[in-house]
Amino acid sequence: MSQVETDELSQDSSSQHAAMTLEEFLENDVEGYEFIEGELVPMTTGAKRHGEIGVNVIRYLYSPIVENKIGQLHLLTSFKVGNSVLKPDLAFVSTARLSEDKDKGYPIPPDLAIEVVSPIDIQYQVVRKVLAYLDAGTRCVWVVEPVSKTVTVYKSETDIKTLTRDDTLTGDGVVPGFSCAVELLFE
Repeated sequence: MSQVETDELSQDSSSQHAAMTLEEFLENDVEGYEFIEGELVPMTTGAKRHGEIGVNVIRYLYSPIVENKIGQLHLLTSFKVGNSVLKPDLAFVSTARLSEDKDKGYPIPPDLAIEVVSPIDIQYQVVRKVLAYLDAGTRCVWVVEPVSKTVTVYKSETDIKTLTRDDTLTGDGVVPGFSCAVELLFE
């Protein structure tokens, strides 16, 4: 896709029919967009608070991943999720599933996807992405909500827990050794 075509898409905040396939999108990784069921969908830009919370998640999640040598943490990286290519705010991929190709998106879903809700995110779209991750084989999805200061942990469509500031978020078998008080993510 040419820069002119990408610039034209960026002028409209709604989704656009893509002139590329899922594989082409994963290969070329159009910046600022996700590829959802044949449509180029502009990614929402996060506010300052969104970024601060993302950095806090990285701060607490990174150490157990590196110390235990269990995988890698990724920031806004493309993952093939069913018939879509999604870019979670953060994602964890276990060592056994790491890709050798460092220049392209992953042809698989992450083990853990983390979405930090931004002020312009629409709940319907966030939940739609969560279910897409789970349907594609993502083992766990965290939705971090800055306003209510909660983390909703999805393991399936029926195994859902919302953790408050008084709770502890753990790796739930996906990220062994990770444990963090929810309140620390919102400092």
